Amino acid sequence: MIPLTLRQIADITGGTVHGDEAIVVDAPATLDSRAAEPGGLFLAIAGEHADGHEFAAQSVASGAAAVLASREVDAPSVVVDDVAVALGKLARHVLDELEDVTVVAITGSTGKTSAKDLIAHVLESDGMTVATAGNFNNELGVPLTVLRADELTRYLVVEMGARAKGDIAELCRIAPPDVGVVLNVGHAHIGEFGSAEVIAQTKGELAEAVQEDGVVVLNADDVLVAPMAARTEAAIVTFGETGDVRVSDLEVDGAGCPRFTLTHDGRSVEAYVPLIGEYNAWNAAAAVAASIVLGVDLTTAVQRLATAGSRSPMRMEHHVRPDGVVVVNDAYNANPESMAAALRAVAAIGGGRAVAVLGEMLELGADSHEAHVEVGRLAAELGFIKIIVVGQGARGIVEGAGDVAVGVDDVDVAVHTLSASLSGDEVVLVKASRGGRLERVADALLRG
Repeated sequence: MIPLTLRQIADITGGTVHGDEAIVVDAPATLDSRAAEPGGLFLAIAGEHADGHEFAAQSVASGAAAVLASREVDAPSVVVDDVAVALGKLARHVLDELEDVTVVAITGSTGKTSAKDLIAHVLESDGMTVATAGNFNNELGVPLTVLRADELTRYLVVEMGARAKGDIAELCRIAPPDVGVVLNVGHAHIGEFGSAEVIAQTKGELAEAVQEDGVVVLNADDVLVAPMAARTEAAIVTFGETGDVRVSDLEVDGAGCPRFTLTHDGRSVEAYVPLIGEYNAWNAAAAVAASIVLGVDLTTAVQRLATAGSRSPMRMEHHVRPDGVVVVNDAYNANPESMAAALRAVAAIGGGRAVAVLGEMLELGADSHEAHVEVGRLAAELGFIKIIVVGQGARGIVEGAGDVAVGVDDVDVAVHTLSASLSGDEVVLVKASRGGRLERVADALLRG
C-alpha cells in the first residue's frame, strides 16, 4: 500500500480521525487482527459471528498502525459510517495514484480462481504482480487486493464474484479494468439470480466496464458469453475451440493434467498445464489470451504455463498418503459444472479406483435436488466405486448414483465409513460447497 497518514485516509473516506492524525499506514489492510502487518490497517467489521471492533487493540499490538472502524475503539483510528464503503473509496484512491498499474479483472461462474492464478503466473515474470488471494473476490476482497499494490506493482490481477445484479459493476468502480476476462456462465448461485440469463447480464457488467482503449477477453464457445462483445466499445479477443486463441488436440495424461495445442494468429504451440483437470486447458487459453493482449509472446506464455502450480488452497489439491491413497481436495466450493469437471478429472486418473466424498451444492434454488441427482448419475457413469454423500441436502446424489453411494449425516461418519474401506490404491475426491467444510474430510484422511 502507498503511504497515507490517518488525516489523508479520513479525507479520502469522509471519516474522523481518533488519535494522532500524523500516523502513517504503509502496509496492507487486513480483516484478521492476528495477521496485521507492521504499518498496516485493521478493518473493524461488525459481522454475524464476531465484531472486529473488539479486536482493535489486539490488531495494533500485533503491528497494525491504525484501525478503520465504524465506532470509536481503543486504538488510533479513522471512524467512518460504513467500513466496507470507506474501504472501496480508499482502494480506488490508491489505484488512481498508481498510474503505471495495469488491472486485469476476471469473472465467470466456474474456474475464475484457477484462471486468475494462471494469469498471475504468466505475467509475474514481466513485472511485479499482485493477485487476489484465494477467491477473495467480493466488496471486501477486491479493495483488500488493490491495497496490496504499491509503486512497484505493474500488474493487478483481480478476481470478481457476484451474488446479485450490479455487484460486478460496483467492483469495477473500485478497480476499473484495463483487461476484462469472462470465462463462462453456469449455475453457480442460480438460486439467488433466478436464471442463467440474469447471471450472464451480471457477468457482462465486466465487459461494459472496460473502456474503449482496453480489451475484453471472452469465451467464444459459451453462448451466453460470446454476445457480451456487443456490450463494450473495447477491443475483443476470444478463446476456445473457435476463438482467437484456439484449443485443439486436447488430451489428459496419466496424472490428469491437460496437454493440448494452442493456436493464435496462425502459430501453433504444444501446451501443458501441470494442474489436474482438462478444464484447465480452457483456463490456460483464457490466461494466454489475456497475456498476449499485454505483450507476452504465445510461445513464452505457454512455456510459463508449464511451470504453474496450485496457488489457492482446496482447489484440486493433490496429496499422496504414505500408503498410496491419493486425496484430491477440491472442497473450497461446488456447483453443477465444477462438480462434473472434478468428477471427470478424478475418474480419468483413478483407473477404476476412483472414490468420492461429496457434499451439498448450495444456492441452486428450486432445481437443487435434480442437480444433485444428476451429479450422482454422472459419478456412477464414470465408474466411481464408492461415493460417500455428506448431509441431507446432498441426498439426491445417493438417489442418482444408486448402490455405489451411501449417505451419512456428518464429516466424522464420512471419515470412518471411508477409512475402513480404503486399501491403498484409491484416488479420493473431496468436494462440496464451502458451507459443508469438507476439507475436514481431506485433512482427516491425510492424517491417516
